[in-house]
Amino acid sequence: MALDIDTRKLKKNAFRVSKERGIGASRIRVPGGYLDARVLGLVQEIAQVYGNGYVHLTTRQGFEIEGIRLEDMAEINEKLQPIIDIIGTNQTDPNTGYPASGTRNISACIGNNVCPFANYNTSALARKIDAAIFPNDLHFKVACTGCSNDCAKVRLHDFGIIGMTMPQYDPTRCVSCEACIKGCRSLSVNALRMENCKVVRDENRCIGCGVCVTKCPTRAMTRSKKKYYKLCIMGRTGKKNPRLAQDWLIWADEENIIKIIRNTYDFVEQYISPDAPARKEHIGYIIDRVGFDEYRKWALKDVELMPETIVKKRLYWTGIDYCEKEMWT
Repeated sequence: MALDIDTRKLKKNAFRVSKERGIGASRIRVPGGYLDARVLGLVQEIAQVYGNGYVHLTTRQGFEIEGIRLEDMAEINEKLQPIIDIIGTNQTDPNTGYPASGTRNISACIGNNVCPFANYNTSALARKIDAAIFPNDLHFKVACTGCSNDCAKVRLHDFGIIGMTMPQYDPTRCVSCEACIKGCRSLSVNALRMENCKVVRDENRCIGCGVCVTKCPTRAMTRSKKKYYKLCIMGRTGKKNPRLAQDWLIWADEENIIKIIRNTYDFVEQYISPDAPARKEHIGYIIDRVGFDEYRKWALKDVELMPETIVKKRLYWTGIDYCEKEMWT
């Protein structure tokens, strides 16, 4: 029996085409991976009534309800509306599901709601970015992680946001136990030393990870009230040239990071290849083609960086290049 289904429309509507004809999966976006538990019951209901009873927890912290008949898309979109309302993701028209799926769900580690090492609320920032950039069909991947441990693997994304803190030292509370120094030496970058019974931080070496804060028994070391972030850019997996994102901004603030991400959408609109299928082209490939200087001009438009923010003028990416003939000789 012939099926009259527009596959481009269903993919844009966040439905996945499967190996089985006429059967797919309904994808549900959860910014930051943090959600009201009521959503779980609603997902279960859709999976049991319309699917095969199975749900895949995706690597991007969303749900894929498996075994969905593609002819049921309209009805399932109506069933998704309470989930969209509870999660609070952007949408154009009610009961139509997701209006775009090119930009991927913003993933995040658990953040400082739970983790003692995290320097900020990753879920809150993920939702803030979500509100600023969705819905959109361009192929963007953004991830947030609370500290330099990078549990969220943000260096595999177009934009990776790593939490930092500017350690605040109170010598009147310090008992010279050197717990912070030992912790920094064994778990981080050895940026602390003792001079005249006081802890001295090497500002050029410190990566703002916060290990010293977690190790100090007297709270002589505390996190800065001001939130800082490291922005690493243009990491990617894929067939041609997988690579890790490189640090671009250090000691940055979240407002400017969001501006840079939004500006990058304008850059991609300008330079995306006209041959890109479904307007899907990794940003890194566009930058490789156009040049980092041109990207930098677009990304930093109307961005007023803080005095303490470090901006690297030039970035160099490496990684495995499967397009090089030398790979096969």
